[in-house]
Amino acid sequence: MTIDFQKCEIPLDLASQGRQEIQLACFRVGAELYALDIMRIKEIIRPQRLTPVPKAPAFIEGVIDLRGAVIPVVDLHRRFDQSAPSEGRKTRVIICAVGGKIIGLVVDEVVEVGTYGRQQIFPAPRFLRGNGSEFFLGVCHWQDELVLILNLEKILSSKEKIDLDLIQQP
Repeated sequence: MTIDFQKCEIPLDLASQGRQEIQLACFRVGAELYALDIMRIKEIIRPQRLTPVPKAPAFIEGVIDLRGAVIPVVDLHRRFDQSAPSEGRKTRVIICAVGGKIIGLVVDEVVEVGTYGRQQIFPAPRFLRGNGSEFFLGVCHWQDELVLILNLEKILSSKEKIDLDLIQQP
């Protein structure tokens, strides 16, 4: 079974631009693999000194200064209700665009950027319902593992997106 990009709600650039292939950056959060469309990724950096933000949602680790821009950083371990391991040498911050804003996502490691065709991307399993299920657009394979494709628009709820608008960005 493959995704019918014309009928589904998956806002991948592959669907919206009629492309036959999409490049996904695959990364680990805990033991699981996730992916993002590389068209959403600005850069991948090593962790930097964070400044905590009082009263921010629990999954907002803080903000960083990246070349003069103040960028909120989301800890995906916390967002997915996983225990956070100590920062390792492979830990990275993926700087990406969400709703016209730039945010950072803390991941354990980036494993690959791969090209996937329409026939290789499947819809998210139907049994994924309830709180958190909207985070995923679909599923694909990487080696012997399944990779969940993240829906960046849903990583932050509407209220939290509004709060991010208060952070000054160039």
